Amino acid sequence: MNFHDVSFPLAIAFHSTGGPGRRTEIVTLGSGHEERNAVWAGSRRRYDIGSGIRTLDDLSAVIAFFEARAGQLYGFRFRDFADGKSCAPGATPAATDQALGTGDGATREFQLRKAYADTAASHVRDIVKPVAGSVLVAVDGVAPGGGFAVDAATGLVTFDAAPVEDAALTAGFLFDTPVRFDTDTLSVNLASVALGEVASIPLTEILL
Repeated sequence: MNFHDVSFPLAIAFHSTGGPGRRTEIVTLGSGHEERNAVWAGSRRRYDIGSGIRTLDDLSAVIAFFEARAGQLYGFRFRDFADGKSCAPGATPAATDQALGTGDGATREFQLRKAYADTAASHVRDIVKPVAGSVLVAVDGVAPGGGFAVDAATGLVTFDAAPVEDAALTAGFLFDTPVRFDTDTLSVNLASVALGEVASIPLTEILL
């Protein structure tokens, strides 16, 4: 897939809007009851960075970034400040934040994941773009002090030696969402920029 492993400017991303979206088919029966079916197994996030552009310098940075990505052609990293950590946004990631897997004495590779759950249901999301250098790992609640490597391009954690059977593996991390521009055209009124109002510039999550 066409993907550039570069990050969208964080200062502009911080003021963007957006979040997860689902696709659900709803059929209303003659009785008035509904049948609802999930079309997608998970969610896809959509963002609008137009609200993050506050100055002409911001606009210039976005235009340069857009041109370097050739519009919709190349994906890139985007930091969702509402959902870019293994923990709550205001907390600091810890090695015990998220389940990574269970040792079986043979498996060495484990995918970073984040769980979204309450008492009724849960959803687990693969994390494929962790922030390099941010991943913490624990085995049975204890940091191993090395002995593993993290691929920041895929989110795979590889242990030098397979964790022993039934070992509880956990991880904490920062992560980005892989996205692309959802338009091949930028149309911005400079007068609107001066007033702090910029037209929509949509991004959409891509599945890698």
